[in-house]
This record gives sequence, C-alpha cells and structure tokens, in this order.
Amino acid sequence: MNTVIQVVKHLTPGMVGMAALNIQQFSTLRQKRFIVCLEGTMSESLERWPYLKQVIDKLIFLDAASETTASVIRTLVRLFRTYHAGVVHTHQSTTLYQAGIAARLAGVSTLIHSEHDNWLEEEPKHPRLMKMALSCIHPVMVTSGSRMNDRLQTSLHRRDITTIPYGVDTQRFQPGNQSMARLRLGLPTGAKIIGTAGRLIPEKRHHLLIHALSHLPENVHLTLAGEGVLAQTLHMLAIKLSLSHRVHFMGHVGNMPEFYQALDLFCITSDAEDYPVSPLEAQACGIPAALTDMGACSDVLCPFNGIPLNTGDERTLIYQIHKALLKKPGISPRRHILQHHDVRTMAEAYDALCYSENPPAVDNHQHAANPARQPKCHYTLPNKP
Repeated sequence: MNTVIQVVKHLTPGMVGMAALNIQQFSTLRQKRFIVCLEGTMSESLERWPYLKQVIDKLIFLDAASETTASVIRTLVRLFRTYHAGVVHTHQSTTLYQAGIAARLAGVSTLIHSEHDNWLEEEPKHPRLMKMALSCIHPVMVTSGSRMNDRLQTSLHRRDITTIPYGVDTQRFQPGNQSMARLRLGLPTGAKIIGTAGRLIPEKRHHLLIHALSHLPENVHLTLAGEGVLAQTLHMLAIKLSLSHRVHFMGHVGNMPEFYQALDLFCITSDAEDYPVSPLEAQACGIPAALTDMGACSDVLCPFNGIPLNTGDERTLIYQIHKALLKKPGISPRRHILQHHDVRTMAEAYDALCYSENPPAVDNHQHAANPARQPKCHYTLPNKP
C-alpha cells in the first residue's frame, strides 16, 4: 500500500491535533503514515506540545501561513507525488480546500475528509463552499458523532457521511487510586470533588459551577484544570463567595489521568461544545460525567449514568449536580468508553477506509526523479517510506 498522509492546519493539543496524532500512533499503517501541518514550524509545535516527539519522524511542517493558496496547493502536489501518496486524509474544511485539490491534481487514489465540529452552521456561506468542494473533490466524508453527522447531512444535503466515534487511549486513561491521586495533586482526601478541564474562557462558563458550589454542602469541592484569560476573574469570584478554600485552580496539569482519578464527578457547563474530548477521558477513568446538553455532548455521554445538564436554570443545575454526587455507583462509564470510544477502534476504522478503496500503486517515480519538481525546502522532510 502507498503512503497515507494526514493534513491539518495547525498541530496543537486540541480535538483535531489529537485525532491526527492518535490515528498516526495507533494505526497498523503507522510506518507508512505521515502528518502534514500547513502552518507553523517543528520547533514551535514541539514547544507547545512536547508529546509530538513520539512521532517526530512522521511530521512535515510547511510553515505556509504567509503563502498564497495556489502556492500551498503546488507544494502539496509535489509533496504527495514525492511520497507516493495513495491516501490523503484531511481534517477540517480549511485543509480540504487546499489539500483536497492538490491530492486530485497529484493523482492520489483515495481522499478521506474528517469534520470534527459544527462550524458549518455558523455562517451561511460555509455550507455552500463545502458543497462545491465536495462535488469537485469527492472525498469519503467522516464525522465523529451521530449528532454532528445529522447536522452536516442537513447542512450539506448529503446522506453518504460515515460516523467514526472519536476514541481515547483507554490504556492510558483508566481507573486509579483516588486517595493517592488527591494526595499527589494536593486535593482534600475526604471531600466530594467535582472537576472540569478546559481553557478558562467565557464560553466555558466556569462561573456557573462556582455559583452552584455555594449552594452545595460544605464537603463538596471544585477543581479546575486549565489556564486562560478568566483565571483572575474566577479567582476573585471564589473569594467573593467565600469559596476560595473549596475551589482549586490547578492550572496546566501534566498528568490528566491522575486528575480524573481524583474526581467524583466530571462537569462541563459550556454554552458551546462541538465534540468535547475531556469527558471521554474522564469516563475512561471510571468517573461519571454531567455535561451541558448542546453541541455533540450527547455523543460522548455514557447512556447509563451520564447526566445532560440544564444550565439555563440555576436551581435545576444545582439539583442535578447534587443528585449526581449522591448517586450510588452503578455500571462504570468505562465500559461504555471501551465499547464505543477506544482509540484503537477509531484507528482501525480509519485504516479500513484506507483499504476499502483498494488504492492501486501510483507511478510517481518520474516526479520524484526530477529535481526541478521536488517540493520547496522550507518544510522538514522525514525519511521517505
């Protein structure tokens, strides 16, 4: 089989970056896989995300933020030919427009495109642009969840969208000793602890959890993993409500499995969520989740013990959280994650798409042999397969 190349705009530890990295790491085709990042440099990305060192030999950075679209497409065409790409897998629409066209011009046999959020609904022109691109490029289109699939089918008037649920590494995210995790994190061992993870920004609405905490029993604490522009504001709110001893700001947490293991309940109260990954990680650690009922949250919530939160009414929100904390342990949410959201299952499904078209070998030797047609040298070249 020829090379499989994933294309992302930025390589950062968000939903898209994690999806590309997980597919790369857990694919049976990983020796023939590469990730192309359209913008940014190797050093910048490694500084922001040291975890990338594990696949450093499979990363290609174009650093093309200032390049014209035509220039990027030409570079990608040459790159695909040089690496004898049989499959190109684009993530998010911005990469489809450039890498999709380049893949077809380069004679790539199979094109897969993944959408990881609902941004198409934000502006009327986006569905029109996407429909035009899909009609010209004809990729196999994939979404991460059924709700997102339904919305994109409606927006794009398509019925041929495949759903491959996002997966997390269930061997890394697994249940652990709660008391030991709390001791290492400096959290109270005898409390009931609600946790949340994400950037401290307005749309995450962390203030709702802090306000709710003021109406919950004294032994209930809240811990927040993440950094952001609202850190100082949220600190001041906790002080104003006399909750500073019960609200724990963890900042950046290097060991997220340990953070989840320390919790009794994981919560998200955002007013906008596309496809949150942190609840999958928490539930893989055996921690029940209570999530805002919007976006694709229903796609990641365990149907046995997950709670869709009503964040529009404070009294209802407080009641739901309190009820969740008092609920006796039942079926572990980990069982649901193992069955439906394991990263190995996700990677296997994407591998199957690569094989399903049975792409023939493309004879691109004439391009690789001609120095005049080689890609420009401002990106990093790993060893060719």
